[in-house]
Amino acid sequence: MNHPIPPSLYESVREVLQQARNNTYQAVNFSMVQAYWETGRLIVENEQAGKRRASYGKAIIKELSAKLTRDFGPGFSEPALRRYRQFFMTFPIRATLWHVLSWSHYRLIIKVQNADARNYYVKEAATQQWKVRTLERHINSFYYERLLSSQDKKSLELEMYAPSMQPEEILKDPLVLEFLNLPTNISYKEKDLEKAIISHIQHFMLELGKGFAFIGRQQHIRTDNADFFIDLVFYNYLLKCFVLIDLKMDKLTHQDIGQMDMYIRMYEDLKKAPEDNPTIGIILCSEKDNAVVKYSVLQENRQLFAAKYMLYLPTEEELRHLVETDRNILEEAAAFYALSAHYL
Repeated sequence: MNHPIPPSLYESVREVLQQARNNTYQAVNFSMVQAYWETGRLIVENEQAGKRRASYGKAIIKELSAKLTRDFGPGFSEPALRRYRQFFMTFPIRATLWHVLSWSHYRLIIKVQNADARNYYVKEAATQQWKVRTLERHINSFYYERLLSSQDKKSLELEMYAPSMQPEEILKDPLVLEFLNLPTNISYKEKDLEKAIISHIQHFMLELGKGFAFIGRQQHIRTDNADFFIDLVFYNYLLKCFVLIDLKMDKLTHQDIGQMDMYIRMYEDLKKAPEDNPTIGIILCSEKDNAVVKYSVLQENRQLFAAKYMLYLPTEEELRHLVETDRNILEEAAAFYALSAHYL
């Protein structure tokens, strides 16, 4: 006679075994990371003993590769040994290696030239538990550089938030939405963009930044004599506030800014709880008008942001141009408001 297993017993045992499997997998992965780090260290120290002569180092790696491949099989080609050497030289202190990151993570990270960006990716990949594909996408889409360009907006001094976490530390501009798979040469409507975002909501929240939880789409707000619908609503548990997103297919306009400003005021009055921080509004547009950005309330409103979205991965040159343009606009605006304050 079969006796049914209590669901709670099965789930408990399953959780124990799954955790053990995960721990074993992580331990094996980190053992590989340590082995490759040690291999790189030994190669570098041997080269230093040989005074780093180029021909000497090249010959040593070639001979070492041949012998290791014969004894251990694939995985020890000359390019692989050079990667292990680069790994050690990039992370010379063994104690700084993260146990939760695999060799596949580090193999991507050591290709990043900027040391600050590299340190950022290591920390975020470990603490946010990024998968290898997520890390690769963030590196290829210049995630750190876009976040850094947004942090240059600290001249606005958003003091209403806790000093340890500012909106600029989370929000990025531009947003890269290539994962939506929308064609760049065919016109589509805002509802098509919204539908694509909902279908890829997890990717979209990762692209937005840290701490986002999805609340709803086309959220209804009713006043005494009118009905309004906000495209997308999120809550950010790091900033402790609601984040409203309005999708625009065209260039940013003053009307768009006015509409989002109204949405924020309405949400503050009708939805926000007393313990929440002030609501943030983001206008996500296909193109930002520099004059509108420079002379509108975007420069003064501490809760209102505009961000450009791109449906393809930008090149480094394109990103550099976008960052420099935004930086120039912000510097000019800061000078303008400083001058205005001087005469007031």
